[in-house]
Amino acid sequence: MPSSYGLKCPVARTLDIIGERWTILILRDLFLDGPRKFQDFERSLAGISATTLSARLKRLEGYEIVARRFYAEHPPRAEYFLTDKGRTLGPILKQLLDWGIRHAR
Repeated sequence: MPSSYGLKCPVARTLDIIGERWTILILRDLFLDGPRKFQDFERSLAGISATTLSARLKRLEGYEIVARRFYAEHPPRAEYFLTDKGRTLGPILKQLLDWGIRHAR
């Protein structure tokens, strides 16, 4: 996947993966609520377009942070969930939460 920063710095490479608008909030929802359907994200992320949500989920899938599974319904439905790799972001999101509680008022 293309790099927006084009830097070898690990922080820049991480931002290339999770630094786009809405991505952290998608991850937040998955950590707080577990597997979610596309419509669940649309409800919880007021203001995100379907196109943007789809692009963010595809990017997270491409980096194997999120996976999707289909289940038998008509029409077919999918739910998104964190992979083992994605769950390793938990402490980072917890630190963002703690920082926000202390400093972002």
